[in-house]
Amino acid sequence: MSDVSDQAVHFGPYRIHPHQRLVLEAGRPLRLGRRAVDILLILLEQAGNVVSKQELIARVWPKSVVEDGNLRVHMAALRKALGDGQAGQRYIVTVAQRGYSFVAPLSIEPMSVPTDGAPHSQGHNLPVRSTRMIGRQALIDALVQQLPQQRFITLTGAGGIGKTTVALRVAELLIGHYRDGIRLLDLAPLSAPAMILPNLAALLDLTATDHEPLATFARSLHERQLLLVIDNCEHLLDDIALISETLLRHAPKLHILATSREALRAEGEHVQRLEPLACPPATGNRAQALGYPALQLLIERAMSHQDHFELSEAELPLAIDICQRLDGIPLAIELAAAQIERFGLSGLLVQLEDNFRLLTRDRCSALPRQQTLRATLDWSFDLLTPCEQICLRRLAVFRGGFSLASAAAVIAGEQVAPAEVLGSITQLVAKSLLNVEPGDEEVVYRLLDITRSYALEKLSGAAELAATRERHAARCLALMEQAQDDWELTATQVWIDRYAPLREDIRAALDWGLGDQAAHLVGIRLTVSAMPLWQELSLLREHGLYVGKALALMQQSSAPCTQLTMQLQLALGSLSYHAQGGAPQTIAAFTGALQLAEARQDVAGQLRAVSGHMAVNLCAGHYREALGHSVHFDRLDPRTDPLLDLSAQRLRVLAQHYAGHQALALHNAEQVIQRMAHSGHLNRFTHRFGVQYDQSVAALTVLARILWLQGFPERAWRTARQALDLALQINHGTSICYTLALAGVVIARYNGDTASARSLLELLLQQAQKHSVQLFLTWARHYEGTAQPEDLLGLGLVKDILVTFSAAEVDEPMFERAKGGAAGWCAPEILRVWAETLQDAQAAEALLLEALGLAHQQGALAWELRSATALARLWQGQGRVEAARELLSSVYGRFTEGFATQDLLRVRRLLDELQDKRPA
Repeated sequence: MSDVSDQAVHFGPYRIHPHQRLVLEAGRPLRLGRRAVDILLILLEQAGNVVSKQELIARVWPKSVVEDGNLRVHMAALRKALGDGQAGQRYIVTVAQRGYSFVAPLSIEPMSVPTDGAPHSQGHNLPVRSTRMIGRQALIDALVQQLPQQRFITLTGAGGIGKTTVALRVAELLIGHYRDGIRLLDLAPLSAPAMILPNLAALLDLTATDHEPLATFARSLHERQLLLVIDNCEHLLDDIALISETLLRHAPKLHILATSREALRAEGEHVQRLEPLACPPATGNRAQALGYPALQLLIERAMSHQDHFELSEAELPLAIDICQRLDGIPLAIELAAAQIERFGLSGLLVQLEDNFRLLTRDRCSALPRQQTLRATLDWSFDLLTPCEQICLRRLAVFRGGFSLASAAAVIAGEQVAPAEVLGSITQLVAKSLLNVEPGDEEVVYRLLDITRSYALEKLSGAAELAATRERHAARCLALMEQAQDDWELTATQVWIDRYAPLREDIRAALDWGLGDQAAHLVGIRLTVSAMPLWQELSLLREHGLYVGKALALMQQSSAPCTQLTMQLQLALGSLSYHAQGGAPQTIAAFTGALQLAEARQDVAGQLRAVSGHMAVNLCAGHYREALGHSVHFDRLDPRTDPLLDLSAQRLRVLAQHYAGHQALALHNAEQVIQRMAHSGHLNRFTHRFGVQYDQSVAALTVLARILWLQGFPERAWRTARQALDLALQINHGTSICYTLALAGVVIARYNGDTASARSLLELLLQQAQKHSVQLFLTWARHYEGTAQPEDLLGLGLVKDILVTFSAAEVDEPMFERAKGGAAGWCAPEILRVWAETLQDAQAAEALLLEALGLAHQQGALAWELRSATALARLWQGQGRVEAARELLSSVYGRFTEGFATQDLLRVRRLLDELQDKRPA
């Protein structure tokens, strides 16, 4: 069969639709990794022939350099998923020194659309199945039927019994049955109850804050129809029970499937205990014995390790005895099956007898199941070489998946040379002590939770825990430094997919590195380098806790590193700004960072500190001071670094805009955008400046504001939408909040587009809550009208914007500030609003003329229009209709667009009145 691209291929229980890359098992989609599907299709194309390893690698990874081991991992995953070897069925064989061949009988059928269609697209984060389910089908079918009715089911059973495997298979079969998808929360990496809700919130795209009641968080799921799979609950039972009860009480469409070694004892919980796999009796014929799942698993796993394994009639009693001794525990059977090639069945049985004899008094007494697994782990560990034992126990420090390079960095050291790591890792996989998950470009290794706990005991017992944790922290630091370098050069989602899975290991390394018994310098450096990770995951509060610890340690040091202290101060300034705005702590952090940068003569550090302080002053409404910071930029002369220079120019635009120099700001803003386009937008963030927003989003945001003030409301709205669309596209939380607060909501309100203003304000509230950005949440509540006046402390810019919305009154300090030239961009509006409250017509006229002249001087045609409108109405009331019409028409005539917007429609109506020479 040379080409199957336009046909369906059928073998065993499988039907393959190559054109759709769809694999059906008994009519249901079988989820395979992308590379596994590639391999299967290539083998099917040349069914019956040998396909060399070189050809497979060249076709599956045409643009990458890939080792043979990567191919072996994907091939093993494919075989397991297909159940290759189960019940004696072989699909793919290894031909020694040559390659692989698809050998099963197959038939070619006309292409037809499968009745189940393609796999459902509803969102989920379930891993691709890497092992085949054996002996649980009836239970799985029952759970699939029960879960929609019972809502809360906990699978319980001893470690290694297969709870996770069953839960994931049930969830996989329910893909497409929940409108809002399926989410898996693995608790194994979490050590503290306080970590549960933040991880659950991130998983569900929600926000959980310390001061917010659990019920409030639960109510945010009220309309969600989803399945939540909570795995490995046993070490957090009480907390998960409370969370589950609360979620189910307030979210009627939520269903929960949990796994735990014991029941949660929660309200509404239905407990389903997993029993061991059924073992065949010692008596009975071969056909009957092969129907028992424990024996099926032993044979299938033996074949996965040994291509030509066959169970002879003579060996059948030995295999049955092994299954019975292992109590039908799947993990114990897998560990034993991995040694069959080495010992044979008879030798394996002797090994187990010798090992278990230490725990039993006589042949008839049975071990408790958990002890059986422990004894099997002990036996498997004792069979390892000294080097393999060291490798296994050192791998226990990893909380999640890890690459071969990470494993080598943590393992290599005393007693183990780097060159020995690959061979030991390969053996640990072969002996089922280490799981391997095929990724598109590199394989990911992972310890089962029970194996990790066992290995951690061994690591502690060997007095190697501290040294291994130090190497683990150093590896995390190297990965985060690489992530920091990639941050400005890599697409957001690619970056997140690459580095977000490391977060549990980063947390573990930071908890150790900033703890009492650690090399604090590594922990402090990791705190600094991990900043992009917490920012991209919108975990600003968590990052703040680590920054606080790191700064405290640095202050206690006898010889603090000024570079690290400066970076920590900059991070603290940014975190404090987003939490409290221009609070004293924020100002102190940026001021302290500036002093350290000046002491080091670090120009980049000075620019970052000045830019952070500038953001604080802009937020506080101190526009003159912000303009002074831009002059400071010029004195520092950032032109030697193009990226710093571009960031400095964009911040200069901000200062010019808010200080009221709109023409100059527009000129520089257009230059910035042009320069960014020429650079390919590589410098996504402000080159690690004090407060981080996406460069393009920030530049478009200020450009939209300038355009509106200059009398281009339609262009301003398009630019604001462009900024928001870009922020949403890169999915960067603080950038979304920034552009909504400063441009999106504002320009919609200015234009009188109440529907857009309302929807964008809702989006701002939702994003600020989701990403825990208290500053923008307060901002949004002021726009909404639900904040308290005292909440405006340090938020002078917000107060100014509210005046321009006609949503706040002008008090005397504001008026004096505008008269004194400190109100910058909004001074003409403050003068206008104050003038309209005056009873003295002459004083009002003088003030409106002053506002009109100031708006013209600033290049703010929009404010000119508002001042001219107010003055025209005043003159109309005095009967000076001609003067009013002449003034207003001259300003109105300078507009070229936006005639359907609120202010221009109002002017058009007034001009019509004045044209008729009607007094007010």
